[in-house]
Amino acid sequence: MVRRVARDTVVACVGLAAAAWAVAPSRPRLALGVLGGGVLVAISFWALSGLVAGVGRPDDNGETRRISAAFSLVKFFTRHAIIALSGYVMMVRLQLDPVGLLIGVTSVVVAASVEALRRHGDPRASKRR
Repeated sequence: MVRRVARDTVVACVGLAAAAWAVAPSRPRLALGVLGGGVLVAISFWALSGLVAGVGRPDDNGETRRISAAFSLVKFFTRHAIIALSGYVMMVRLQLDPVGLLIGVTSVVVAASVEALRRHGDPRASKRR
C-alpha cells in the first residue's frame, strides 16, 4: 500500500504541475514550484521511513535498542532540517512560487485520498479489517 501511495504521489504531483502549467503558462515558476513541493514530499517520506526503520527495528533479543532509537531520532531531526533548508533554497534562491510549493506538497494528500477511496470501494477491504 505504501508503494501505491508513493506512486500515486508522483502521478498527482506531475498532474498538478501540468495543470499549473496549463492554467498559468506565463508563470513557469508555479509549475516548477509544484515539482519542488513534490521533491520536498519525497525528502519527507525518506525521513519518515528512515525513522520507522531505525526505531522499529528490534535487536537480537527482540528488544528495541535505546542507543539506536536515540540515534534514529537525531537522524530524523537532521533530515527535517534538510527539508527546511531545501524549502528555503527553493523559495529564496531558485525563486519558485510558494503557492506552487504548497500545491506540490499536497500531492501526497491527493494520493492518500485516492488510496482511501480505492480501499473504500473494494469489497475485499472490509473483510481484511
